[in-house]
Amino acid sequence: MNRFVAWLPDHVDRRIRITAWISFVLNVLIIATGGAVRLTASGLGCSDWPVCVPGSLTPTPEMGIHGVIEFGNRTISGPLLIAALLVLLFTWRLRRERKDLFRLALLVLVLVVVQALVGAFVVWQELAAALVGFHYTVSVVIVCIAAAYLVRMHAPAGPRELAVPRPFAILTHVTTLALAVTVVVGVMTTASGPHSGDDDVVRTGVDATLLAHVHSWPGYVLGALLVALVAWAAAARLRPLKWLLVLTAVVLVQIAVGVFQARNGLPPLAVGVHMVLAALSAAAMTTVVLNLKAPVRVVADSPAPAEAVRG
Repeated sequence: MNRFVAWLPDHVDRRIRITAWISFVLNVLIIATGGAVRLTASGLGCSDWPVCVPGSLTPTPEMGIHGVIEFGNRTISGPLLIAALLVLLFTWRLRRERKDLFRLALLVLVLVVVQALVGAFVVWQELAAALVGFHYTVSVVIVCIAAAYLVRMHAPAGPRELAVPRPFAILTHVTTLALAVTVVVGVMTTASGPHSGDDDVVRTGVDATLLAHVHSWPGYVLGALLVALVAWAAAARLRPLKWLLVLTAVVLVQIAVGVFQARNGLPPLAVGVHMVLAALSAAAMTTVVLNLKAPVRVVADSPAPAEAVRG
């Protein structure tokens, strides 16, 4: 039997799974292309929105390679929006049985639209550092919600209960906070650094070197907390162990990339990899948190909620 809800028709199951994965991948990809825009100083390669330049939807030869790079990033927004809309439409028939999936799909679609509007203001405000940082942060949030949809679509409907010791769950949430602080401080560090998206953009004025050191502190705390969680989960054979190992691997690579870029003058490729890994770390953390709970077990000779039986 498919791990997806048993009562879901196979053709709908397949469409949802494919479009949900496409949505997740595109939301990660647009972070990578957005990073390329910023790191190649192509942020104003298209000087207007929704058109690229006044009078032209596409970049003109005068815009050069910067126009191509910026327009390429914008082009991904179309398929991304379509994928989010399809996930919502395919989930619509399940909105009563799977309210969790419907709400997640709706939230992704709303935030994708919001993100497009934020992108417009980023261009209109000529790459204001605070707006650019907010733009990236929203993308990370969308990736997390899309990851949550992938996790929940493979879980049965119905009530869930804590499947790990409560102290372990608390420590996991503390680790989530450490990850969030690391990402936010990282966004602030990038906002004060040299990669502004355009050579004429004024940065925040905060000392980037100081922020880089501040950024490393929660990063190392995060690493230590993950080691503790992995050791605990392995010793007790807890449910989130697999995804904790994935998360720890991504974070360790992320720390290595961060140290490398700090010691080598922030090479653009390393900074771009760092941005994508931050989003993947957040997605893996989301998966770990969702695995703290498991579907409520149904006892055969006792009454059970309809949702639990259906799942």
